Amino acid sequence: MKYTFKGGTHVEEHKNTAGCAIEPMPVPATVSIALSQHIGAPCTPLVKVGDTVTRGQMIGSVENALGCPVHSSVSGKVIAIDSRNNAQGVPIQNIVIENDGQGTLCPDIVPLEGSYLDRSADELIERIRLAGISGMGGAMFPTYAKIRSALGKVDHIIINCAECEPYITADCRVMIEYTDRLVNGVKILMHIFGLDSAYIAVEDNKPESIAALERETRDFPNIKVCVCKTKYPQGDERQLMYALTRRQLPPGKLPADMGCVFFNASSCVAIHNAVVCGMPVIERVITVDGDCVNTPKNVLAPIGASFSDLIEFAGGLKKDPYMLVSGGPMMGAAQWDIKGPVIKGTSALLVLSEDQFTHYNEPSVCIRCGRCVKNCPMHLMPNYLVRFARLGKFDEAAKLGVMSCVECGTCSYNCPGHMMIVQHIRVAKGALRAKK
Repeated sequence: MKYTFKGGTHVEEHKNTAGCAIEPMPVPATVSIALSQHIGAPCTPLVKVGDTVTRGQMIGSVENALGCPVHSSVSGKVIAIDSRNNAQGVPIQNIVIENDGQGTLCPDIVPLEGSYLDRSADELIERIRLAGISGMGGAMFPTYAKIRSALGKVDHIIINCAECEPYITADCRVMIEYTDRLVNGVKILMHIFGLDSAYIAVEDNKPESIAALERETRDFPNIKVCVCKTKYPQGDERQLMYALTRRQLPPGKLPADMGCVFFNASSCVAIHNAVVCGMPVIERVITVDGDCVNTPKNVLAPIGASFSDLIEFAGGLKKDPYMLVSGGPMMGAAQWDIKGPVIKGTSALLVLSEDQFTHYNEPSVCIRCGRCVKNCPMHLMPNYLVRFARLGKFDEAAKLGVMSCVECGTCSYNCPGHMMIVQHIRVAKGALRAKK
């Protein structure tokens, strides 16, 4: 049986790099570490210009608020602390470090003595907090806070390995190459939550990943590899929860309220690294792809490397780029600065030419076909939502559940009238948030 959900759509996969092994990239001459790489309060710098730092040293922290510390991905000298726009265009403080080429490891990084099974949940959660792990699938919610808020509430641990966005294969390669660390991260989570079972959800278009996970969990039947039908947006927590448990998440509720807690594949690897090795998040796997890239590949990149560093490592560009996207083409964010830094939530970098886009001379129009309603995984009525949004009737859109929209883009993808439905919905949601 393959697990699935109601609604959604089949998108062109473009999983060009699924067979590309992870390649560590050379550490660049400078890195720019953003002080906000998570949902919550930005970090306060712990260093100043002129300070010498080591690899893995904590250089920013958040006190008495939701947030994650950040660490240096290189050893070297702090040469600037300045404001730079992040992927959403919001100015964020960055610590710029000149790499000394030594890779000197911070002395505070020490492996765990003994077994994690002998440690309390609070001790392990604190190691996860100090490692600065935030949701590495793109949500960037602090992992320690997710665990704490779900303790005592959940009976299902679900590892989200769906990776349903086109192009992105970073987690696919993590499942294949870092299988032992991923599964050990799952075991650590089971120990923290006091649960004796967990589920790893993978789409059926990743046979090599499924085989690797099944081999690694062969002696642990309580960790079940669940093969899901390939469909977008299978990776959304609401859809995955329904597919695996048939539980539906009511508006305004969190998965923990329904007894489920979700973690991304790369987040599980980071949990293993933090608990067992004492290693904070200073690097991550990123898919670099797009028809402009000479050699698409999966890259193990240091946090703070620039997009241009990634492109250079992938062989540079073979044609003029039209759009640079951080993340996937359905939910990623278009970028205007090729010098933008890699952060913990950067799962992919796509460089696309104008050939990948269709330009329409006629104005977009709703032809009342109902495809957006049929395919909406949240079972909303996007045709009416966009209508009210365009008319500025945001309260009417709210009555129809506009705030429940997950902005997956399924409606826009399937619209024959070429309506930019998600953009209008985002405007309505922004207006309602501002009003509130």
